[in-house]
Amino acid sequence: MAKKENNKLKILIAASECVPFAKTGGLADVVGALPLALKKLGHDVRIVIPKYKLIDDEKFNIRDTGLRVNIDIALTNHTAIIKETFFPGTDILVYFIQNSEFFDRDELYRTPQGEYWDNAERFMFFSRVVVEMIRLMDFKPDVININDWHTALIPVYIKTIYSNNDFYRNIATVYSIHNIAYQGLFDKEKLSHAGLPMDLFSIDKMEFYGGINYMKGGIVFSDIINTVSKKYREEIMTPEFGYGLDGVLKSKADDVYGILNGIDYTIWNPQTDKLLPVNYNEDTLEQKENIKKNLLESVGLKYIENIPLVGLISRLDDQKGLDFIAAIIDEMMRLNLQFVLLGTGDEKYHNLFNQIKAKYPEKISVNIKFDNKLAHLIYAGSDIFLMPSRFEPCGLGQMIALKYGTVPLVRETGGLADTVSQYNFKTKQGNGFVFSGYDPYALLYNLKIAIDTYKNKTTWRKIQLNGMKADFSWDESAKEYVEIYKKAVEKRIR
Repeated sequence: MAKKENNKLKILIAASECVPFAKTGGLADVVGALPLALKKLGHDVRIVIPKYKLIDDEKFNIRDTGLRVNIDIALTNHTAIIKETFFPGTDILVYFIQNSEFFDRDELYRTPQGEYWDNAERFMFFSRVVVEMIRLMDFKPDVININDWHTALIPVYIKTIYSNNDFYRNIATVYSIHNIAYQGLFDKEKLSHAGLPMDLFSIDKMEFYGGINYMKGGIVFSDIINTVSKKYREEIMTPEFGYGLDGVLKSKADDVYGILNGIDYTIWNPQTDKLLPVNYNEDTLEQKENIKKNLLESVGLKYIENIPLVGLISRLDDQKGLDFIAAIIDEMMRLNLQFVLLGTGDEKYHNLFNQIKAKYPEKISVNIKFDNKLAHLIYAGSDIFLMPSRFEPCGLGQMIALKYGTVPLVRETGGLADTVSQYNFKTKQGNGFVFSGYDPYALLYNLKIAIDTYKNKTTWRKIQLNGMKADFSWDESAKEYVEIYKKAVEKRIR
């Protein structure tokens, strides 16, 4: 068959979360931003996510399409109600798959006690409904962009039990890996629950140490695989970062790409940010100091002139390098700095930072919560932004910090390595401070350098301006996505 001549693609983005509807992490930000950039390029793009309990029909003007899909899961029939709305401020359609048994819950994936016991069934249901619903709609995608393990069964279904159906023959799949550490590992019996053939339980398909691996299925059966930075693409093909999937990724290396996530500058822009007490740009950087005063007052710390404020906004777990900080926290608190932290996560870190707050009440503010307004204030009001992640597929925090003139201090890994470069005091190039290895004292050493550099206002301003001039918008990333979509389509229609 001839290659697709029409440059306009029909793209369906399938994911487990999407801002502003439902979010637990960076995946939701990507799914909420990439479609807008693809639309600007002239493509017909739509989104499909589960209809969780927390998504308010009235608030988002969600309506019932009248479409129903019936799916057998573990020999029991379940009905999906297909709803839709337009993404706020656009004509991009968002579809919601509603089923009260699977999705009418307080959280998306887990409670504080652990993962939902039926996550395998919840997302096999979602994936198969996506495959079925496109037959009922007036929209047949050229490509389905699936995301992380929750939607990884979509290409598995298309290339197994639907492989003889002409409708699906030319639908391409692109699999985006946002974090390879979360793979969807389940007992092999779940294959029969999903209505999938048991021959998928083999080393070259979905078998993984005696169980099945949803993400492995997505990698094996998708036409193209991509991840969220070029450095992370390299890292996940190594035993250190591949979490057991480095071999299967290397076997498909020619079809694996790395595309850096963008950030939405309509939200993250100090010149227009409505959540800031004052706005600023490269020419009015002195306004950051006023925001810093506002931030410190709001978190109960005293403003002290010429003392740098270190900000950290993060999920509080080992992946984010919080163990590095834990190892040197007392030494940090003895430095000439103030520290403001925002995030939630492992209880051990909640306890640690609350203890440190009690010990150093004049130097640290600990905010164990999600607070969007406070996040904007920290990005804008801090002087140094800390991201010592053990691994970081892409990372958005450092890109936001750069735009706000807040100098990042990061570990050299994944997207951090692709976006933050060590400032060179001779050439005056670079936009932050970077350390490598797994030594928390390398972090402490570089923090001391950053604090010393902060005293030289001319040098500090140069580092800030280097960061603010960088462009990490979705416009360029979306063009790269279109290229891999086209490659996937070409593979299917050859």
